[in-house]
Amino acid sequence: MGAAMRRIHVGNALSAFGLGFTVPYLYVYVAQVRGLGAMTAGLVLAVFAVAALIVLPFAGRAIVRRGPLPVLLAALVTAAIGALSLGLARGAVTVLLSAAALGAGQAVMQPALATMIVDCSTAGTRSRAFAMQFFLQNLGLGVGGLIGGHLVDTTKPGSFTLLFSLEAAMFLVLVAVMATVRMPHSPRVEDAPGQSARGSWKQLLGNRAMVQLCVLGFVLFFACYGQFESGLSAYGVEAAGISTSALGTALAANTLVIVVAQFAVLRFVERRRRSRMIASVGLIWAVAWAVAGYAGLGNGSQAMATAAFVSTYALFGLGEAMLSPTLAPLVADLAPTGMAGQYNSAFALVKQLALAVGPAVGGPLGASLHAPYVVTFLLFSLGITGLALRLGRQLTDVQDQPSVVKGRVVAQGGASAGQAPAHA
Repeated sequence: MGAAMRRIHVGNALSAFGLGFTVPYLYVYVAQVRGLGAMTAGLVLAVFAVAALIVLPFAGRAIVRRGPLPVLLAALVTAAIGALSLGLARGAVTVLLSAAALGAGQAVMQPALATMIVDCSTAGTRSRAFAMQFFLQNLGLGVGGLIGGHLVDTTKPGSFTLLFSLEAAMFLVLVAVMATVRMPHSPRVEDAPGQSARGSWKQLLGNRAMVQLCVLGFVLFFACYGQFESGLSAYGVEAAGISTSALGTALAANTLVIVVAQFAVLRFVERRRRSRMIASVGLIWAVAWAVAGYAGLGNGSQAMATAAFVSTYALFGLGEAMLSPTLAPLVADLAPTGMAGQYNSAFALVKQLALAVGPAVGGPLGASLHAPYVVTFLLFSLGITGLALRLGRQLTDVQDQPSVVKGRVVAQGGASAGQAPAHA
């Protein structure tokens, strides 16, 4: 990795570490510590999603026009202000406005950092770079959540103020780190003939492969991430009788599998077609939902139900480790020159939609309609496999399996320097 990429990865780790401090405790902080009630706490969580949906369409255009680094720095400052004000807020209005600032800043960080990785990598190194990003994000979230859990005390509001202040400090440290990054020159829309925002979105929607990838991404995030802390946890508690400590163990197992398996899986994924790897993830998650069904509906012992439920989260983690070097590089490879920011923001927007809809649908189903819940998401997982195979027919060989091109260039090592770019 070059110096720029190393700083980008440090940035990913620090941002995840800061988020890990507060995200698990946000509901408790608003509802109990500040005494604003469950309804206000629910609105705060909704504001995070709404703020992201509002800013992401504009973020893509700004990244394309101005470059990812200035947009990232603005997002970090906004998030720092939101985090600090949230830790000091006492009234409902102040809490909601602070959450909006924090949510907007967090949402814009994702496509900005992803575009920086694209600009600092090549087609051959991109999968490994995004795998490293995902690894560090999970490690940062896990460590941040662990430390935050030891710092907070629901009887001491000041402990939460400290927590949000530390999160704000992480974002400001990240500003200092990222300000030193020297990005390589990458084409911008301003370097080309002028194009309106409506025209750039029309161009994106005209890319059939990208549209299919967005549909696939929505189903992926809806059926997995959108269920982790809502439907699946409610199902585990209500149907399988899982204790809160066992639920924490299941979440830890998910993170552990990602951290341990990420780079072993990467070697396997890099040599195979991306569409088939995504299709395989659908099958793995279908097995995960079948195991979850056994946990809640299998009439086994409580120990077996708990083991099955923990295994469900572990299988989800294996699928996530396979997706991290696949999805984000594919978005980058589908983007025309200079449009990576727009495409990354569009995909982040799809993810946010899925994360907003997933809990709203999965929560009530998982809590009350146990068998239909499992069957529904098992079918969604099989749908991922079908959508991925269909997407594969829209991709070129280079987009679906970049290692093929690398192999061809190596095999033709005797070719002149002027011929290699033609193959690439």
